[in-house]
Amino acid sequence: MPSLKDLKNRIESVKNTRKITKAMQMVAAAKLRRAQEAAEAGRPYADQMNKVVSSLAAAAGASGVGPKLLAGTGADTTHLLVVMTAERGLCGGFNTYIVKMARQKIEDLQAAGKTIKILTVGKKGREQLKREYGDLMIGHVDLSEVKRVGYVNANAIARDVLSRFDGGEFDVATLFYNRFESVISQVPTELQIIPVAYQEDDSESVVYDFEPGEDEILEQLLPRAVATQVFTALLENGASEQGARMSAMDNATRNAGEMIDKLTIQYNRSRQAAITTELIEIIAGAEAL
Repeated sequence: MPSLKDLKNRIESVKNTRKITKAMQMVAAAKLRRAQEAAEAGRPYADQMNKVVSSLAAAAGASGVGPKLLAGTGADTTHLLVVMTAERGLCGGFNTYIVKMARQKIEDLQAAGKTIKILTVGKKGREQLKREYGDLMIGHVDLSEVKRVGYVNANAIARDVLSRFDGGEFDVATLFYNRFESVISQVPTELQIIPVAYQEDDSESVVYDFEPGEDEILEQLLPRAVATQVFTALLENGASEQGARMSAMDNATRNAGEMIDKLTIQYNRSRQAAITTELIEIIAGAEAL
């Protein structure tokens, strides 16, 4: 049974931990507001880009020809998986869910006899995947020194992926990230970015005339569309990370409070028992005289 000193030290330790988790919760809440605003502000641009490219892709598809980014290499042999996670932990299952989805994809592709290459964005995903699939990794993007993710970061990642595609290193590229829905809900998402796959919006019946032709516009627009998808994923991931961390730290703070209450009760009972024992010994000694 722990002594009174041990219990007191443990209570102080848990109280210090609670202060840390409470501070991290407040920091995550402040960062979440900015990250959520950035993610929500980027969605209309991404949606509009999707609509424009969808219309162009439909027209190019009707002509039977199209840029390589849209038509693909004609093969489905080598897959590049771009796995986006956080640079830091203490955010619940945020990183684990993304890595789990990526692992399942790897297993499915390996079962189908495909060649797999992995590009990680974020230290936590790299650490988890490196244990099993270190030989499949071809690159890593470190954003630990980036205080606020911007389009320039997404553009650098997109250029790297596009240069590898132009060099014939892979046929299909898939992006893995968490889409932000709310503080308690982040959805692991798998999105194919090369060949560029867009779904045309049937709700709009507007017909566009493009000048110059669709193929010329797509040649310029598709690389930017890939960068936009990467940027959107980074923003969604950033908001999801802060939301997950805020929830995790809130749970940790409440759990620490409950543990402090239990330890305090145990400490008081032990102290009361020790005092009672001392009184009994004093009374017994006095009666013996």
